[in-house]
Amino acid sequence: MNPLPGSDGRTIFALATGAARAAVAVLRLSGPGSGPALERLAGRRPAPRLATLRRLRDPDTGEVLDQALLLWFPGPRSYTGEDAAELHLHGGPAVVAGVAAALGRLGLRQAEPGEFTRRAFLNGRMDLTAAEGIADLVAAETPAQRRQALRQAEGGLAALYDGWTVRLTRLLARQEAAIEFVEEDLPADLDALVLAEAAALRGDIAAHLDDGGRGERLRDGVEVAIVGAPNAGKSSLLNALAGREAAIVSARAGTTRDVVEVRLELAGVPVTLADTAGLREAADEIEAEGIRRALERAGRADLVLAVFAADRAPDAETLAQCRDGALAVASKTDLAAAPDRLGGLVPVGVSARTGEGLSALRARLEARVREIAGLGEAPALTRPRHRAALGEAVAWLAEAEAAALPEVRAEALRAALRALGRLTGRVGVEAVLDSVFREFCIGK
Repeated sequence: MNPLPGSDGRTIFALATGAARAAVAVLRLSGPGSGPALERLAGRRPAPRLATLRRLRDPDTGEVLDQALLLWFPGPRSYTGEDAAELHLHGGPAVVAGVAAALGRLGLRQAEPGEFTRRAFLNGRMDLTAAEGIADLVAAETPAQRRQALRQAEGGLAALYDGWTVRLTRLLARQEAAIEFVEEDLPADLDALVLAEAAALRGDIAAHLDDGGRGERLRDGVEVAIVGAPNAGKSSLLNALAGREAAIVSARAGTTRDVVEVRLELAGVPVTLADTAGLREAADEIEAEGIRRALERAGRADLVLAVFAADRAPDAETLAQCRDGALAVASKTDLAAAPDRLGGLVPVGVSARTGEGLSALRARLEARVREIAGLGEAPALTRPRHRAALGEAVAWLAEAEAAALPEVRAEALRAALRALGRLTGRVGVEAVLDSVFREFCIGK
């Protein structure tokens, strides 16, 4: 059998479970040497897809290495599409090292990161978007991330993109027919039909792109900046939301000089809370740098919490942060009542000392995080690679609509089709394989 493109054709193996000491360790094998390796280690291959207990012996000395559960997956009905196997070993480091050394002496080599999934893609077991979904599933930290990754790994994005590819292929075929069979009795409005459908497809792709980056936000996490005047209660609020003493709290103004970050989960979405320096006229160059960083962080945050103390008048700098999309927070409500409105916003009153209002604030935060991450909606863009390819397809469709000659229009439609093909790996895949698979862990 000829090796796959981008593969040396050798049989690979890797530890699919964590490297730490554990009750069970799973070694995965894939390639034409998987079956012979089982025969050398265990005496014979087990029945396909049936867990079988066997003693594993060193192929050179006959020494017993372990008693393990073996699983045999003849290709193409395996994860990679090749002959594959799993060895469920006792998890001691010496056991794993001994079996791995024996496999190496049999001519198998250690897999590179993502090589199992890369072989699955090259064998047609999945498309590139599904492979990326598997990588995201392995890295998922929250339920919402898991759901998004599963949707993508199970083909949610591929189905959407393949549907667009079918529509575009049909458009190109009609355009080519209008060019090649000009003497035939073709519909008089064929050109107009191609233009109308190209515009409709461009609109659908553009709408998918115009999602506010919700898929990337869910994958990477939502950024929340806490801003306000010195001693407004920002650090106390951060600690209260985090449930621990993450930031230093002091009555002395200007104690927060740099950005203090806390990672937590809200509504199943990873969120980074950033406590920033107090907004005021700086007393020295260090505080001035802290304020600059605070404003910069607020400018790029997905959500701003504009915090002010309920017992004093809001300052101009905090009011400037009370723009559309921000949440206003009146802290220290154990000292004074929160105002009804602040800069056009209805503030949430809280007291870090008594806990009053924290549940209401957390509920408001979770609602906004759900909105930002777009939970429960259709499959979302998750990577810059997707966004770039779809943007290119939109641009080429616009070129097709503007083309004065049918031949130019056909070429623009072909270019748009190539851009869509790169998303799933149907065409032009070589340039993106390395970037897709290099982030995988060993054994996947």
